[in-house]
Amino acid sequence: MSMKFNKDSSLSQFIKDSQKRVNETLSQAIENVGSSETLSRSMRYACIDAGKRIRPTLTYGSALSVGGSFPSADIPAAAVELIHCYSLTHDDLPSMDDDDLRRGKPSVHKAFDEATAILVGDALQSLAFELLSSSNSLINPKTQLKMLQTLAKAAGYRGMAAGQAIDFKAKGKILSVVELEKMHKLKTGALIKAAVRLGGLSHPGVKETELDALEMYATKIGLAFQVRDDILDEISATDVLGKPQGSDQAHGKPTYLSRAGLEAARTKTNILANEAISALANFSASADPLRELAEYVVRRDH
Repeated sequence: MSMKFNKDSSLSQFIKDSQKRVNETLSQAIENVGSSETLSRSMRYACIDAGKRIRPTLTYGSALSVGGSFPSADIPAAAVELIHCYSLTHDDLPSMDDDDLRRGKPSVHKAFDEATAILVGDALQSLAFELLSSSNSLINPKTQLKMLQTLAKAAGYRGMAAGQAIDFKAKGKILSVVELEKMHKLKTGALIKAAVRLGGLSHPGVKETELDALEMYATKIGLAFQVRDDILDEISATDVLGKPQGSDQAHGKPTYLSRAGLEAARTKTNILANEAISALANFSASADPLRELAEYVVRRDH
């Protein structure tokens, strides 16, 4: 089953609602940091009112798909976005990808300095786990532990950090399609899988079969998201992307395009989106936001 993405559909409102909720949760969390003015200001700069919020939107969509609610997913959604913002802050550093532009504005290390950017990333990462582990009447402690394990695995040596390490060592090298997909599944896909799983776990009545189906959906979407990023780095403009166009090629990074070509990459994303939608075949209309997000991920222009 394939659902054609309609820009006038309710998805746009769902994304806006998700962005509003996660921005409010993030703002409150950072407002309560109570640390030095420079650190709190730079943390806000790194993650407030910026970005597409795709990962928290997937968390909300996943929660609703299994009968959950927006409120129960607020903390997990914010935790996922904090991890994402920490990773972007560190990725942009001169010792990593050395990018001066992020989300249409100077990267954190350019707006402040490198030391501050390192501390911001550290602080955002720890804040994510602090939020998830704090007392929450909507999520029981046993589920909180599962959420902490899910996010820690996605962010660490079995997930995002491992993918970044592969990416860093692969500069200037030619990877096979299998090697590329492994890197993408770790670097980008792991956190997307965590975002979807956390949404499912936020509903106490979720079934294991539902979580398994959501994981399959997320696996396909995670890879599609990164391949689409590879495409956009090639065809989109800097002012649309919000980051330097062609930076992957400039840094000698292996991408799906460099290995398979533009048309093959586009075909791959369409196949992955349809496979993601098929994984939700046994879900009701409550999973429609996830179905439409699958199409949005491979049609977006930034």
